[in-house]
Amino acid sequence: MKVAMWSGPRNLSTAMMYSFAQRADFAVLDEPFYGPYLRLTGLDHPMRSEVLGDRRKDAIEVEQSLMDPVPDGKPHAYHKHMCQHMIDGIPRSFMAECVNVFLIRHPARVVASFAKGYPDLTADDIGFDAQAELFDHVRSLGQTPVVIDSADIRDDPEGMLRGLCETIGLEFDPAMLSWPVGPKPYDGVWAPHWYTSLHATTGFAGPEGPLPDLNGHLAELVARTMPAYRALETKKISQSMKL
Repeated sequence: MKVAMWSGPRNLSTAMMYSFAQRADFAVLDEPFYGPYLRLTGLDHPMRSEVLGDRRKDAIEVEQSLMDPVPDGKPHAYHKHMCQHMIDGIPRSFMAECVNVFLIRHPARVVASFAKGYPDLTADDIGFDAQAELFDHVRSLGQTPVVIDSADIRDDPEGMLRGLCETIGLEFDPAMLSWPVGPKPYDGVWAPHWYTSLHATTGFAGPEGPLPDLNGHLAELVARTMPAYRALETKKISQSMKL
């Protein structure tokens, strides 16, 4: 099984990658299309030169690597994808070979968090519209996409991970609930900019507090992206469905 986890930034996506990496039966891969995305867009992201130097494959080569046998002889792979990376020029054929899961988070929380490290963000940077479009693409492949909300995971990590594993046909592994402190060998090269706070953790953070109070440009971004979020929210694995 190859699990493609589709998320925007600042959305528990790295914690979920860490969670699956603790399973002995999974290899994990961090944002495989980030290099091609930066080359195609020319965006000046933090650590751009380091990312381009580390991710030299073009988009077609990346896709082929995703369809190759899972590394290290493991039976399963977990691919952490950013929805906003899937622009024109990034191939999608590999998605038909994956179990596609969509990880969502309320736009206000995403915008507040992402703006701390990238203040000039746009709606395209946080990927909500792209996530909704990719969800429809997966349905067009004849699959039933799985949706899980990061807030529900933080409220009850074990219950929601059990539900997710059951939904995609995996046995739950308690090892998924914690990870060692510090940087990980499977982190993307951009980890020093984005993952520092997560490196201090050994498991999922607890429930989130009230939504952040945003105004101006950031509030407009939230309003702009709420419809796409709400559309996927109606499809999510709910806490009442936990197994």
